[in-house]
Amino acid sequence: MYLSSIFSDPEKLDRILTILWSSLLPMVKGALYYTIPLTIASFIVGIVIAVLTALARISRNRFLSPIARVYVSIIRGTPLLVQLFIIFYGLPTIGLVIDPFPSAIIGFSLNVGAYASEIIRAAILSTPKGQWEAAYSIGMNDQQTLRRIILPQASRVSIPPLSNTFISLVKDTSLASLILVTELFRKAQEIAAQTYEFLFLYTEAALLYWIICLGLSLVQERLERRMDRYVA
Repeated sequence: MYLSSIFSDPEKLDRILTILWSSLLPMVKGALYYTIPLTIASFIVGIVIAVLTALARISRNRFLSPIARVYVSIIRGTPLLVQLFIIFYGLPTIGLVIDPFPSAIIGFSLNVGAYASEIIRAAILSTPKGQWEAAYSIGMNDQQTLRRIILPQASRVSIPPLSNTFISLVKDTSLASLILVTELFRKAQEIAAQTYEFLFLYTEAALLYWIICLGLSLVQERLERRMDRYVA
């Protein structure tokens, strides 16, 4: 009924199209200035955390391994939205105030670090034991073996799932709107609150996310094909 009334009324349709066109640039700016930088920064920091956590998990250190295990369990066992709220709204109650954008980076990085650490740990453990033995036979120690032999092989195995993690992170950044980061979805919310055209504006935002993720998926497919040729 709502859609039919719009398409049957030229004035309403013209108003909707005008709102969608005028809102496109603010949403694109939100994506360029906040969504994409937030995704890239969080993913880079998250991967560093993931590698360190994965190495801690597989180490024989009785102190580091349990800490890494608890960290992964906490992050994977609690909602991302709750984690963001604790960082942005919870920490100020104990005197630690962090701006919205850094809060989002911290939250997303910790989340990515926990999930990606399991991907990297599985990739490392999937490396044949003979690779370790061959490295030891030519005089390499554990650190040299990891850096020169194991991690390069593990990186090829982990690229596809890590690429999926990156694409998922793009969509997850919409949660940053709830801690006042003016990214793509936050812009859609602000415009919708002024125009009351929630359906069309949120649909427009969804299409923009889809376009970004589609482009990243094409890059992922090309990267995987190149890696397959390299391995072959």
